[in-house]
Amino acid sequence: MSTVPGPEPLVEILTSLRERVLGVTETVVSTADGLLVAADADTVQPESVAALSAATHSIGRRMAHEVGGGELGEVTARSAGRHVVVQAVGERALLTVLGDDGLDLAGLRREVPAVVEQLAEILAADAPVA
Repeated sequence: MSTVPGPEPLVEILTSLRERVLGVTETVVSTADGLLVAADADTVQPESVAALSAATHSIGRRMAHEVGGGELGEVTARSAGRHVVVQAVGERALLTVLGDDGLDLAGLRREVPAVVEQLAEILAADAPVA
């Protein structure tokens, strides 16, 4: 898989997730407002996925609020042959996981909390001091 230039530790985490969870095909980390941070992607435009992930997460968060569901955990979309999972990484970033029809959703949900924690630590270290 090719990788989009970005902080190497982030790409390593993304690649490791793809290798550990059956069916994960591509991953993208973006800012909450849709800017690409890093990606392990081959067949999609990571910049487009980043922008769409921000919109998807925003709509999901609004829906969760409207139905009284509390804080949004993830947004999952499934189409013919493809899964898309958008997960918040703190308040300022998103992890988007793309998977094929064989995506092990249970395995992904087991792995994501640790991955989100790792990503959040790296992103916090790179955040500008106010």
